[in-house]
Amino acid sequence: MAETRFLVVRNDEEQYSIWSADRELPAGWHETGFAGTREECLAHIETVWTDMRPRSVREAAS
Repeated sequence: MAETRFLVVRNDEEQYSIWSADRELPAGWHETGFAGTREECLAHIETVWTDMRPRSVREAAS
């Protein structure tokens, strides 16, 4: 049985998630170029998403 492939996706607020590679992305979400197993994708997100605040909140705090 083949393991499900996932994509790392990001929305306009620069929040990350994973999405099944065989499904159409929901509106407002974009591929980041990283794909892998669920665990690989979650590990990637942990390394790149260092500030959990939405972009609008980060910009307002600047």
